[in-house]
Amino acid sequence: MKKPLGAIAHTRSGDKGDTSNIGVIARLPEHYPIIVREVTPERVRAYFGDLVKGNVERFELPNLGAINLLLHEALGGGGTVSLRVDAQGKTYGASLLGMEIEVD
Repeated sequence: MKKPLGAIAHTRSGDKGDTSNIGVIARLPEHYPIIVREVTPERVRAYFGDLVKGNVERFELPNLGAINLLLHEALGGGGTVSLRVDAQGKTYGASLLGMEIEVD
């Protein structure tokens, strides 16, 4: 069954220079394996399309039931030089919650 990621997770996002950082945290421990399976760097990169110019890295944090995503070249140069409305990437996490995933 397909559901939005927000049905099983919450997020927190921010920036470091031109890199957006998104923490994806499972609402329940049994949701963590679904997040690991469904929220891959390739799918995240495709989901954001042209907004992300660089690579997407994923770091797994099983003891926290979370993953951390780094979206490189995703902020139009970074907070001090970007002309984007969200130059610090605060909305990337909220946007990612709309990505459809397959939930068992």
